[in-house]
Amino acid sequence: MLLTIARDLTERRRADEQIKHVIADLSRSNEELQLFAYIASHDLQEPLRMVANYMELLARRYQEQLDERANKYITYAVDGATRMQEMIEALLTYSRVGIQGKPLEPVELEKVLEAVLQNLRITISEANAEITFGALPVAMADRGQLIQLFQNLIANALKFHGEEAPNVHIAAELEGAEWQIAVSDNGIGIDTRHAERIFVMFQRLHSRRDYPGTGIGLAICKKIVERHGGRIWVETRSGKGSTFYFTLPTGGDKTV
Repeated sequence: MLLTIARDLTERRRADEQIKHVIADLSRSNEELQLFAYIASHDLQEPLRMVANYMELLARRYQEQLDERANKYITYAVDGATRMQEMIEALLTYSRVGIQGKPLEPVELEKVLEAVLQNLRITISEANAEITFGALPVAMADRGQLIQLFQNLIANALKFHGEEAPNVHIAAELEGAEWQIAVSDNGIGIDTRHAERIFVMFQRLHSRRDYPGTGIGLAICKKIVERHGGRIWVETRSGKGSTFYFTLPTGGDKTV
């Protein structure tokens, strides 16, 4: 009996030590991510700014002395440097989801959505879009990250629209111990073969000429939802619009 208790205590101590090691490793990983974020936002971008600035200066000063091919090469160089800056900024935003996330607390989704619509008011007006939503609940969440999540999804709906003006509807439904949120649009839709691929960083289904952007918005959405313990997916048909679903833990209020 005493030997069994002693063995159990020894195993528990070993388990506690392993947990401490895991926590220490995670702490070191977070510190490395913070270092990466600093480098990405400062050291990596400065050379790119210098390249872009000097290429633009070269184009302005010697434009009349350069032939069409040389001007085209300069345009390509500036465009490449600019796109690299955008990708670094996107990676920085992606890394911040885990590093700078705030503790989850009860958040009114309706107020979150109101803030998003205010942020996007000019884009919504220019697209002549209609954004509607039903009754929305309280969920356990990081308010700032939820604003980013809704803003990315709605902005995508405004960007990838067909001939008709964008029409977006947001709804919520209680599923067990979590809320299932749906963001539906009448846009161009997605080929179902790419339903998983769109959540991977820098995976684009369209050329930058047709639809500008870095291709990381949905990857950020996925990381935000997973940080909240939820999941995200899409139901869509090419040319028939899309509905993005994601889940969030309830915030004690189970009425919509």
